[in-house]
Amino acid sequence: MADFKYEIVKKIGVLSENARGWTKELNLIRWNDRDPKYDVREWGPDHEKMGKGITFTAEEMENLLALLQELEVSEEL
Repeated sequence: MADFKYEIVKKIGVLSENARGWTKELNLIRWNDRDPKYDVREWGPDHEKMGKGITFTAEEMENLLALLQELEVSEEL
């Protein structure tokens, strides 16, 4: 597996934490010295290990936010 670099530019917030101390977070991350992107993924307690995640450009995040604002969250899920 190829090495990659990342820098957490801004910690935005924690969405949840599991029993092992891993947190699902929204952060602004710079991957391989490229422009930062919004990123949602699970992180180990020390932020050295990470799970698979998804990244969003600023435009994609704006579109996601608009969709979420239209969404009616149901507890029946």
